[in-house]
Amino acid sequence: MRVYSLRSTSTPSFSAIFNGNNNNNQQKFMDAVPSSISRPRAMSIKCGARFRPCIDIHKGKVKQIVGSTLQDLKEGGSSLVTNFESDKSAAEYASLYKEDGLTGGHVIMLGADPLSKSAATEALHAYPGGLQVGGGINADNALSYIEEGASHVIVTSYVFNNGQMDLQRLKYLVRIVGKQRLVLDLSCRKKEGKYTIVTDRWQKFTDVCLDQKILDFLALYADEFLVHGVDVEGKKLGIDEELVTLLGRHSPIPATYAGGVTVMSDLETIKVAGMERVDVTVGSALDIFGGNLAYKDVVAWHTQQKALTV
Repeated sequence: MRVYSLRSTSTPSFSAIFNGNNNNNQQKFMDAVPSSISRPRAMSIKCGARFRPCIDIHKGKVKQIVGSTLQDLKEGGSSLVTNFESDKSAAEYASLYKEDGLTGGHVIMLGADPLSKSAATEALHAYPGGLQVGGGINADNALSYIEEGASHVIVTSYVFNNGQMDLQRLKYLVRIVGKQRLVLDLSCRKKEGKYTIVTDRWQKFTDVCLDQKILDFLALYADEFLVHGVDVEGKKLGIDEELVTLLGRHSPIPATYAGGVTVMSDLETIKVAGMERVDVTVGSALDIFGGNLAYKDVVAWHTQQKALTV
């Protein structure tokens, strides 16, 4: 396992740097970047939007849930809103995506229960190297999921801890799995007019707002970003076009948007608003998850986008 050298073992707080005006502190913070990580060039990623499939797992079952209603509920709690529960296993969905040549999709464990972990592992075994995995990922278990077949691990709450960015944890994850296998989940909600990263089943706001400076900095540590528009996710009310535009303009590494896709025209809207630089995940709207949007049509759109970039 490759270990990255670090130039500094202590850094000023994330909030103090990015919310303040201390240029010296900003330079110290940037100097803490692992020496083997190359700084991505702005707007350097290849154009061509594509479809990224998903498998959401709750208590071992493939489900589509309104994510903003997912909480640590007591048994029998009624707040959870479930759009769909499948009779097919996570591994069956993984096999479908493999058959259709769809890469870069994500498996998300909506809970750390043993049944969900087992189902996620079976999906990774069914499509080795073709899926990313997230949900409860931390420094202790990240490498084990890579060894089980995940192409990347997806991390949110471990890095954005107690409402703040924990840079030491982020650097440690990079040392363990490598920048090239790390996806940062920057799912966000609007707060006081700004897109603010949320954690812990999207219930807790952090002090980190998405903008060009934050995206540039975090891109030094991650291979990709995954961003759910939490205010529209799972509700089939349309996409958050403003958020897609922000990602298209400012993300220097591949970014995938999820949330609100309902009809085929939403895919084209994301393609245009994201400047053909933002990929898209579709969940509850797909017919394979009980919706009205034909999965085969979305796959055909994806194939067409690939042909256009050749």
